[in-house]
Amino acid sequence: MKALIKALGPGLLFASMAIGTSHLVLSTKAGAQYGWIMVIPILLANLFKYPFFEFGIRYTTVTEKSLIQGYLNMGKTYLWIYAFVTLISTFTILAALYVVTAGLFMNLFHITSMSAGTISLGLFIFISLLLIVGKYRFLEESLKAVITILFVALLITTIMVLQKGTVPGSETYQRPEIFNSAGILFLIGLVGWMPTAVEASGWVSMWGMENLKTMKNKPTLKIAIQEFNVGYILTALLAVFFMIIGWMTLYGTGTELSGNSVVFADQLVNLFTTHIGNWAYFFIAVAAFATMFSTCMTAHDAISRVSVDILQKLYPKQSLFQNKNAFAVTVIAMTLINWMVITLFSANMGNLVALATFVSFVLAPLLGWMNLKTVMGKDIPLEYRPKLGLRILTYTGMVFLSLFALYYCWVLLV
Repeated sequence: MKALIKALGPGLLFASMAIGTSHLVLSTKAGAQYGWIMVIPILLANLFKYPFFEFGIRYTTVTEKSLIQGYLNMGKTYLWIYAFVTLISTFTILAALYVVTAGLFMNLFHITSMSAGTISLGLFIFISLLLIVGKYRFLEESLKAVITILFVALLITTIMVLQKGTVPGSETYQRPEIFNSAGILFLIGLVGWMPTAVEASGWVSMWGMENLKTMKNKPTLKIAIQEFNVGYILTALLAVFFMIIGWMTLYGTGTELSGNSVVFADQLVNLFTTHIGNWAYFFIAVAAFATMFSTCMTAHDAISRVSVDILQKLYPKQSLFQNKNAFAVTVIAMTLINWMVITLFSANMGNLVALATFVSFVLAPLLGWMNLKTVMGKDIPLEYRPKLGLRILTYTGMVFLSLFALYYCWVLLV
């Protein structure tokens, strides 16, 4: 147990990163629109995607190298594929996360005199400074407290809404059709981003690398996987909590969650205070903001680290990418790029996110297969390779994601 506690890091960072829009927005909306039945796709998505993320920790713990190095070992083509997915994420994911977080911040402090873009810039600058000055250790330590508080707050809220029961009329409410075009598209979005996109396996690997640097004694593979499992199970549990809260408070009311970040923030916080009391509004608003703030911080850190590692592998002789300040420069570059995206393409953010969704969904099965190939390669000793059961789950997950990707392409083309 002591060794497990010392190894805590990548798993909790994964949880903090994943518990963002996929949980706050999609899980809550799933329960609000379709009811308890949505627990099935939420749990299936977490189950079938598990091996892809676990392989990131497995590869790094055994080889002390990043998953990106594993892609390069298979051939430069695979590294370019991952670089392409990361490039799309660079221009979309951070911008979307920061806009939602800015909305929560504006709601928390009742700010009406500034735009979401201005607030986003302030958040970008503040988080960039934290990442550059505090580095990995600060990120890890600060998020342990955030995740603990969030888990306790959500657990209490979930118990309270379960005790109060569903809203009047929900028993006779006719839920929308799940298997029509609108329902399937929502289901695809939920599954695609639950718990997060498959390319985040590379992020987990980078955090594993940083965690190894901070430890005097390298953890065993068993301990490293147990630590990741703690974060992964926590991620799945919180997704179910958000779904239950949406189901118990909105299902049957006909209320639609707004697409506007500020309005959505107010709706979300009111979901909690309805069952706890108005006195808790400020505390819940702080918890919701802290959740998205930590997601921004982990995603900003991860995409920056992965981008540096990719560039170092693709251009090993380029001194600019090998510089010790490369991470700090990349963090700042991510800030400038994504703030420009928010400023210049705010009206088309939906289209940009749709592009990221498309690329992520279509390439997810391929990335899953690439991850399996890295942990089955010659640089992983036989005793550390995944056992038969995990390999079967991996292939099942690839089929699962492939079917969703094919249907998603078909819907877009028809």
